[in-house]
Amino acid sequence: MVKSTGEKYEAIIDAAVKVIARHGYHHAQVAKIAREADVADGTIYLYFENKDDILTSLFREKMGRFIREVEQALESVQSPAEQLKTLVEMHLRHLEEDPELAIVTQIELRQSNPLVRKVIGQILKKYLNVIDRIVTSGQESGVFRPHIDVKIARKMIFGTLDETVTSWIMNGRKYSLTSMAKAIHDLFLHGLKAD
Repeated sequence: MVKSTGEKYEAIIDAAVKVIARHGYHHAQVAKIAREADVADGTIYLYFENKDDILTSLFREKMGRFIREVEQALESVQSPAEQLKTLVEMHLRHLEEDPELAIVTQIELRQSNPLVRKVIGQILKKYLNVIDRIVTSGQESGVFRPHIDVKIARKMIFGTLDETVTSWIMNGRKYSLTSMAKAIHDLFLHGLKAD
């Protein structure tokens, strides 16, 4: 039985983010991760079954922590429009502050095998549910149009944020992600239609 807590577990997760971001998932050998975490190679297998397990675990840990932070922040925000603004700002700031994690989540996760992508999709569903709740709440309160398909709105919101971060990475992180939050939020609220 593998362990899933403790200082070494956290050290391995953090090391995996660094190694995968630097070398790419396919070149991130377990030995490199162990060296970065300052543990013996064999120690990795006390915590993880294999490299795919490391990748899914790091996403589960990092994404799970982020979702909890978002949900906590949203508790003190009443308006669905402001909740959406908070989510946009937090999403962009979270990845701008941790560019190595951004590289892993935006680039490397997509190059993993289909089984890993399936697990990632299941983890991501919790975040998408947060977006759904904001959209639904906005519809119920009359802030958002009532006939918008929630699934399409979710795809638009998540897809925009996802592509914004991916483009930022691919362009060498030459500008601030968080500086784009206001314009993105405005686009979500008002669309392309002229006033």
